[in-house]
Amino acid sequence: MKNVLSGIQPTGDLHLGNYFGAVRNWVHLQDQYECRYSVVDYHSITMPYRAETLRENTWKMVFYLLACGVKPENLFIQSLVPEHVELSWILSSVASYGELNRMTQFKDKTDQLHEADKDSFVSVGLFAYPVLQAADILIYRADYVPVGKDQEQHLELSRHIAQRFNHQFGQEYFVHPEPLFTETPKILSLADPNKKMSKSLGEKHYINLFGEEDKVRKQIKSAVTDAGTTPAGQMSTGVQNLFELLRACGAQEAHDSLMADYEAGTRQYGALKQAVADAVVALINPMRERLVELNANSEQVQAEIRASSARIRQRAQQTLREVREIAGLI
Repeated sequence: MKNVLSGIQPTGDLHLGNYFGAVRNWVHLQDQYECRYSVVDYHSITMPYRAETLRENTWKMVFYLLACGVKPENLFIQSLVPEHVELSWILSSVASYGELNRMTQFKDKTDQLHEADKDSFVSVGLFAYPVLQAADILIYRADYVPVGKDQEQHLELSRHIAQRFNHQFGQEYFVHPEPLFTETPKILSLADPNKKMSKSLGEKHYINLFGEEDKVRKQIKSAVTDAGTTPAGQMSTGVQNLFELLRACGAQEAHDSLMADYEAGTRQYGALKQAVADAVVALINPMRERLVELNANSEQVQAEIRASSARIRQRAQQTLREVREIAGLI
């Protein structure tokens, strides 16, 4: 089987955009590839954070992913495999400063820091974390990395680093990982459909995948449909987003019926929102129930993930032993 590697930062709630954009795909890929999925807590410390919050959010994300259908044997916590960091240091010697300086996410997050606090400093970790991301991928000799177009730049850097390492030491050791692009719906904010669904915009802009049913229905009921700025004859971005949510949730029959009504000139926004709410609730309720079961056995679940992290670490240790030998380290 080909290898797949991907990771997610433990940043609190998991929302519908995260699920449709990445996690649902992770679950499906488990049937086709040898998959390793990581909660990348090392990456989370490149921005200001509280230690207890990080620890809590890391375990929350583990439980969320398991509730979504990620298999425990495929899941690990990044900081339980410290070999990632050692490989990152070795790879930093063949990483280009110029390439790191051109990373768009570094610029975006630097702007976020300065907007939040003009006296804040930008950490070296924030600048260098794409090298750690390359180590995350290369340490497992991953063939494929499921990414969106916004992450393609980082994967390209991973390939460049692998190529330079192989060239410097005269052997084709590292695999050149390829992007695994899959069809994923782009879910927008219900409060401002001109923006992607995101936690950073505030609570009203995202739907918590494990949120209470009443709150989820209320958010969808108050979704922006037509702000009055859409040209005649065109579907507004807000309405498009609701139809996209219906299709993403698998409610194709309701989607087609309401789309036919819309195209016939009867704009039943209330019926559309009701159908979306029903579809979203039908999607998330089984996962919410699964999460309750996992939380009821939290100690056992944590022990299982520590064990899977230890098993996955064995592969990382083997790679690092070989890299140390190639690089001339004692």
